[in-house]
Amino acid sequence: MTRISGYHAHVYFDANTLAQARTLCEEARDRFGVEMGRVHEKPVGPHPDWSCQLAFGPEKFADVVPWLALNRNGLTVFIHPETGEELNDHTEHAMWMGRIRPLDTSIFEG
Repeated sequence: MTRISGYHAHVYFDANTLAQARTLCEEARDRFGVEMGRVHEKPVGPHPDWSCQLAFGPEKFADVVPWLALNRNGLTVFIHPETGEELNDHTEHAMWMGRIRPLDTSIFEG
């Protein structure tokens, strides 16, 4: 079995939900000690929307993911494991809360 070293939760937002997303990410950081990335006000990497990344270890999954499900208030959250297999992590192994968005996975194809 492939080992999961961690997870990324990408909170998607737009200009109208920027403050809501920032508050959600800051609360997750403060409550669970997850690593909060930059709040990107443009698409970055494979992500089609503005986003903020939350990074956390497997031991926090059972606390962070249910909390996001109950507190996202309509925001889309894309969650994927970190196994070292970027394409599979962002496709086959990914989870969505809210509306599924098309990722640009061409960046993972070599």
